[in-house]
Amino acid sequence: MRTVTANGIEYLQLVHNEWVDGRSKTRVLYGFGRKSELDLTALERLAQSILRFVDPDAAQEIRERAGLEAPFEFLGAKTYGGAFVLDAMWQRLGIKRALSKSLAGRGFAAPIERVLFALVAHRAIDPGSKLAAETWVKERAFIPDLPGVEVQQLYRAMDYLLEAHDEIQRDVFWSVRNLFNLEVDVLFIDTTSTYFEIEGEDDDEVSDAGGEDDSENAGASATDEGVEPDAAAERERRGLRKRSKNSKDSRPDLAQAVIGFAVTKTGIPVRCWVWPGNTVDATVIDEVKRDLNEWKLDRIVAVMDTGFNSEANRKTLQGAGDAFIIGEKMRLGKDGKPPEALKRPGRYKTLANGLRVKEVIVNKGSVTARRFVIVHNLDQATRDQEKRDDIVRETERRLANLQQLDGKAHHKATCELRAHGTFGRYVRQTKGGKLAIDKAKIATEAKLDGKYLISTSDDHLSAEDVAMGYKQLHEIERVNRDLKHVVDVRPVYHRKRERIKAHVLLCWLALLLIRVIENETHETWHNLKNITWPLMVGQHRTQHGLISQSSTPTTDMKRVLDALNVKPPKRYLELPRPQKA
Repeated sequence: MRTVTANGIEYLQLVHNEWVDGRSKTRVLYGFGRKSELDLTALERLAQSILRFVDPDAAQEIRERAGLEAPFEFLGAKTYGGAFVLDAMWQRLGIKRALSKSLAGRGFAAPIERVLFALVAHRAIDPGSKLAAETWVKERAFIPDLPGVEVQQLYRAMDYLLEAHDEIQRDVFWSVRNLFNLEVDVLFIDTTSTYFEIEGEDDDEVSDAGGEDDSENAGASATDEGVEPDAAAERERRGLRKRSKNSKDSRPDLAQAVIGFAVTKTGIPVRCWVWPGNTVDATVIDEVKRDLNEWKLDRIVAVMDTGFNSEANRKTLQGAGDAFIIGEKMRLGKDGKPPEALKRPGRYKTLANGLRVKEVIVNKGSVTARRFVIVHNLDQATRDQEKRDDIVRETERRLANLQQLDGKAHHKATCELRAHGTFGRYVRQTKGGKLAIDKAKIATEAKLDGKYLISTSDDHLSAEDVAMGYKQLHEIERVNRDLKHVVDVRPVYHRKRERIKAHVLLCWLALLLIRVIENETHETWHNLKNITWPLMVGQHRTQHGLISQSSTPTTDMKRVLDALNVKPPKRYLELPRPQKA
């Protein structure tokens, strides 16, 4: 190409240099006319057309030198199926609406709602660190309206989530309740724990200077039920990362945090809490009750395990017309004697599922009257007896071995056997100082085989409803398992209190979406991830812009979408916008 000037006007020509009679001579192949009037886009199309006849590698090199874009280039594919299903439920449950409402007027530069969804989807599909989430969004997963994200934007979104978590949890709860017509008069409450890969633990006082004291929530512990007003505030002043000998992960060597959940009958987690790792279950009921009361539910029957049981907690749970179903200890005091309710006579009623139930009223007619339900599981009774028989046989063997020892060896082995947590239970010391099998203890334990004891403050629930309500505690136990093995809440690497709580909130939102989708499709999340995985988004770069195209959903994917009442994704998710003239 060359430019020539005539009468002050520039002309563009396509020329070719060739040797004629030993000299270089320029031959004009084509004249394009005035340079100022040329259609540069047409020239670029001509260049691209010519390059079709050139070796592809050489053509690409020429394009790069000339600054020409390839007419069509495949950039790669990203997974989309899992994120598409989660995003559909995210919007259906009103989470996007609640976040957008809360974010209105906040002036964030980053799309916080999309960033939070990406964090939740990452936690549900391919859980990892926040740095891993940054790479996941950029390179592996297609998140609509979020082509990429920086790790600082992830942390900024987490900070916002914690700031607005009360409002978000309330809005999500009512949305879930109304959408699925849930019966939320019965809520199952339980705790689990997560541990930290750190050295040491937090101080009891968290300073404002460190940016980790949630002072806004610290004064929100006062209740109207006569509970200690400083209980929750005291927890807020303590660091979250604490060691506990009662670690639910069997890791007393590592600092941990305690996580609480409220779960519906259908296993949907509708509320979560985070407390210091050395928090005892029985000390959190006032906070749980206060937070649930703020939702202004008509009535709540709280179902809890034995660890929450105390006279003060039972009184708190009955406040505002609510009620409880709570597990009771089967053995009391150092002697391990059964409670009074287990000693009362009465007939058992056999239920359709094979369980036997018996109702007992202790101190009937008195202000201290309490209603108990004894549940007897025959299959469990058989397992309990077999387990105890095996322990007794091993205990007898160890007693026989004692007879072969004398002196210090005998004394040491005797002390070890009596102190043993399993075998020592069935050993007694005779008047002569020898050890023998405690047949009375065995007979007492046999009376408890397959039984568990429940109490309730609701006089209108049948004994069958009380038993079945308590039996459904396995739903929250499943939530706790999924928290650790599906969304990988542990181990936690965050240091700040706010980030730890936000991490748990992300896990809660992931579990909420997962459980609703499982309930609607009757598929496990493990199977759903396999079903949705083949739905991909291919991305192509053209001279006019980026094109994102989804693959065709498989038959199984269509079945899942039908169950969720979700339309298949659009064929083209991103198209270049025509440039204005």
